[in-house]
Amino acid sequence: MKKFLSYIVSHLRIVYLVSIMALTVALILVMFPNNFTKVEYDHTVGSFWRSDDLFAPFDFTVLRTEEEANLDAERIKSQSVHYFSADSNAQIVAQSRLLSLSLPQRQKQMLSQLVGIVYSGDGYCDSSALITGHPVVLLDGNIGRQVRNVATPDDVFSYVANAIKDTNEALKITKLLTDSILVPSLVYDENRSHLELDTRLSQVGFSSRKITQGELIVSKGQRIDDDISQAITSLEQEESLRRTAEFNPFLHYLGLAVLCIIAFVALYIFLKNIKHPMLEDLKKVTFAFFIVIFISAIVALLVRTNPDYVLIAPICMVPILMRIFFDMRVALYIHIVAVIIIGNLVPNSYEFIFYQLVSGMMSIITVRNFEKRSSFFAVALVIFCTYSLIYIAGVLSTETTFSSINPERFLIFFISAILTLLAYPLIFIFERMFGMTTNLTLMEISSTNTPALRELSQKAPGTFQHSMQVANIAEDIIAEIGGNSLLAKVGALYHDIGKINAPLYFTENQNNGFNPHDNLDYEESARIIVQHVRDGISLAKKFHLPSEVVDFIRTHHGTTVTGYFYAQAKLHHPDEEIDISNYRYLGPTPYSRETAVVMIVDSVEAACKSLKAHDKESIDRMVDRIIDDKMSHDQFNNCPLTLQDINQIRTMLKRRMMSIYHVRIAYPMK
Repeated sequence: MKKFLSYIVSHLRIVYLVSIMALTVALILVMFPNNFTKVEYDHTVGSFWRSDDLFAPFDFTVLRTEEEANLDAERIKSQSVHYFSADSNAQIVAQSRLLSLSLPQRQKQMLSQLVGIVYSGDGYCDSSALITGHPVVLLDGNIGRQVRNVATPDDVFSYVANAIKDTNEALKITKLLTDSILVPSLVYDENRSHLELDTRLSQVGFSSRKITQGELIVSKGQRIDDDISQAITSLEQEESLRRTAEFNPFLHYLGLAVLCIIAFVALYIFLKNIKHPMLEDLKKVTFAFFIVIFISAIVALLVRTNPDYVLIAPICMVPILMRIFFDMRVALYIHIVAVIIIGNLVPNSYEFIFYQLVSGMMSIITVRNFEKRSSFFAVALVIFCTYSLIYIAGVLSTETTFSSINPERFLIFFISAILTLLAYPLIFIFERMFGMTTNLTLMEISSTNTPALRELSQKAPGTFQHSMQVANIAEDIIAEIGGNSLLAKVGALYHDIGKINAPLYFTENQNNGFNPHDNLDYEESARIIVQHVRDGISLAKKFHLPSEVVDFIRTHHGTTVTGYFYAQAKLHHPDEEIDISNYRYLGPTPYSRETAVVMIVDSVEAACKSLKAHDKESIDRMVDRIIDDKMSHDQFNNCPLTLQDINQIRTMLKRRMMSIYHVRIAYPMK
């Protein structure tokens, strides 16, 4: 057990990567609906069959269309058999009712004759709707016979009208008969009639013909008509039923999980091979997996709601966010992995993957620098245009006519492009959630109107000018040797903000000849000088500066020594043992190209300013001495600067210092 725990601890990074990958795969598979037993072929009436010839893999029947089935059902309903039972006492009851009425004898005789006529046929039904157009079956126990001569209220009026020529009088007599005298001799058997109707509806022929195994359904390039479309739809349903019967959920999800894992492992191998620093920062790894889960959840919600609208999902937010937080290569590969994984879980996978891969690549290369808000609108426009062009080209390649273009698809593309703009506010949310910094934030805090820089310029104007100079030089050097030049610039602007607390103890802010160090011993002076790093870190937290900027404050002196005060202490106290730790900065040393360059430029700019003679030889010696001193004290051991980079930095610094101090090279006279 101890060995196992020791192994886990020693391989904690790998364990974390495996765990978060497994969690991501599990969440993705759970979010998407289980509709993988459903078989779908890409076919539309009027389009051309783009795949190879389709042969029937087994015998199946072609189902009727829903419209055809509905027409049959309506026909059956309109011609359904209505069952009745006979009431043998109906005529007797009617005659009794007639006798009980207070009517003239002559009228009673006429009405009695009419009652006899009504019941003289197969009977009387008080509802014309139950008789008209429907076969009528009279039940006698379990035996039924069809009857045709059934009187209805409409027939009663005809009988009366023949006997009485006055229409108004005929209407009155008819109403009297139907309301007060006549009793239905046929009673509608609703249960039996509905049972018969349901039976006939259940037998509606849903199959129109049979296709045998091996029979050609549609050829490649053939135009799909209604019959072919219905045959393909029937094949889809039959295959879905068979797949459902043979479906093994465990093996199904195991296969999908392996596909997702393969995609993630391929991404890991790529990042490992290019030695991307992302793998060394677990919060960045967590962020990448979170983005994949986040966009998968949006797609899964659309698939569950309406799969036809799956392209509304702003998949291109993935490469945009990855491009902002990382670089173009990482953005592209993570986007590819996300699209491949999600594409296996959505309908019309080929269409989905093609749309998202192309639009994602276009969104990455459209704007390389996301430092302006307008960049997001430009990317949204490019995404919309890419979607639209792919759709139009696809329709023309299959339908060969513009009339088949569906305007609703452009609305879907527009909504997706607009939703992509949500990447902008999400950037700031994710920055806070995962403690990362983007160029957008760096641009905001690079303004000299920020509270920290404004206070620095007011309380320590000399330091502020020094920081501005260092920032400009460091930005140019990083742009030349490679790295984040904006980060180097911002880091340089803030590297000395700790001097706000004690500005007069630093020579660049002493302009009246007064030096407070004259009244302090060397150790105390060194303590105050070293303290500006700690003060800078505290002020950075107060002003809510990103951790990447705080790193410049921590590392810009590394673990070097306040050389002047240490040398003075040794000179004036030769017999005492001087504790060098009291004169040393706490570090750490720089661990990035940007922080290392700021360290060098900071020292060189300050040292060259103190030179008595600003000639080429003096500047060259000073630059070489400072860089060699840093190297000899192992200040660059933890950063990826190469000797070639350092030599390039030397050259650029010398040229820049000479430009600042207007040094001209003396050319020989002829």
